[in-house]
Amino acid sequence: MSDQDDRPLADRADAPSGAFSDAPSDAPPGTLPDAPGRSRPAGRVGRFDREHRLDRILAQVIGRLTGQALGPYQSAVIRMGFAGTWLLFLLREFPHRQEMYGPDGPWSWDLAQQLTASNHAFTVLVWADGRFWFETVFAFAVLSSALLLLGWRTRTMSVLFLVGVLSLQNRSIFMGDGGDNVIHLMAIYLVFTRCGQVWSLDARRERRASARIRAHGGRRGPDRTGVALWTVLGLALAAATLAGKIDGGLAGGWRTVHWGLWAVQGLWWLAGRYTRSIQPRVLLDVVANLVHNAALFVIMAEACLIYATAGWYKVQGSRWQDGTAVYYPLHLDYFSPWPALSDALSASGTMVMLVTYGTVIAQVAFPFTLFNRRVKNILLAGMMTEHAVIALVLGLPFFSLAMIAADAVFLPTSFLRRLGGRAARGRERLARARGRLSARLGRAVPGPREEDPEAPRPPETAGHPHVGFTA
Repeated sequence: MSDQDDRPLADRADAPSGAFSDAPSDAPPGTLPDAPGRSRPAGRVGRFDREHRLDRILAQVIGRLTGQALGPYQSAVIRMGFAGTWLLFLLREFPHRQEMYGPDGPWSWDLAQQLTASNHAFTVLVWADGRFWFETVFAFAVLSSALLLLGWRTRTMSVLFLVGVLSLQNRSIFMGDGGDNVIHLMAIYLVFTRCGQVWSLDARRERRASARIRAHGGRRGPDRTGVALWTVLGLALAAATLAGKIDGGLAGGWRTVHWGLWAVQGLWWLAGRYTRSIQPRVLLDVVANLVHNAALFVIMAEACLIYATAGWYKVQGSRWQDGTAVYYPLHLDYFSPWPALSDALSASGTMVMLVTYGTVIAQVAFPFTLFNRRVKNILLAGMMTEHAVIALVLGLPFFSLAMIAADAVFLPTSFLRRLGGRAARGRERLARARGRLSARLGRAVPGPREEDPEAPRPPETAGHPHVGFTA
């Protein structure tokens, strides 16, 4: 047989007769070969086919988990939701900050020091007992929340946001409620997400840099702002470590967490700046995608756990069983900012019973509705509406905002993209109206924008090479 013989093997003269035919010569019609001397119906799937299909599905899952950070719009919404909720809370409580978390609070600095020494909670407010230090930390918490909300340097701001949340909440642990607990947990999870892919100043800066590179050629310039920020934070962290302010050692504790996050930031910058090959950056992208997807899954699981535990605990209560539980908080002065509205809602016994039973059913059933997209979306809209009513009727705005932000991780991507497109079109109409007004006043009309913001997209999809394992 010559090397140039490229005919199908079944057509060659020296091939065994029937060895490569669709079915053995003695097989009945409608059957396929399974093994020598055996046949199977055409409708049945063999073990090889099942294993091949399983391998293909597994390869697709691995490629998806490693090749991209899932849920870019959902992670952006929860970033803005929790940062905005914490920012509004700090601004509202600004006149009372000294009594809540500062030196004038009932929970003294000595008690806070003793508690953090026993439970190893992290807070920078126990580093010094002074009004100036407290005001500095409070202003730092406000600034980091605002910058995270805008999406400026989200990798760094998410860590600083975590420091601000932990510092204030762990300073006076008795000041928090359910909403504060949710923010506490989500601030930790946000550190591990790539929450600045869309709807952020980082995404806009990435699009503009990519447009300049495509238009003028060349390579990306040095990130001086990022390097300066990383250097300043490293010096501050080194000073706190040398002073013995951060609890932990080399193999655990908050010292390891902070230094590890700082080192990862530096490694990311070095891989993108000085390596000649793209492989190190691709590997870091794969790891970052895996960590992001795992953190997003934990956020979803945490939201389901909150609703499931709340619902099953309510089932055990006698007032929830007889349908009167909602009546009592409506008549508490502490939870009645609008007494007339509370009286109107509690006047109907049927309404109270429906709301009571509906709350329990929705909370218990919510984790199970994730398997049906349509039912999940309907129940999700109902629960968000319920939290908005709680914020208005019971006077718990920040608890409701925190829960709505946690629910936003389950919003459909198509809905969020439409919402973003409408916001972009509204912004464009506002810019055109401002241009017409400037023209009427005799001022220069602003020039065209550099990019089209109507379809925001993650930086990974904007012409970057494929990232991830294809298995």
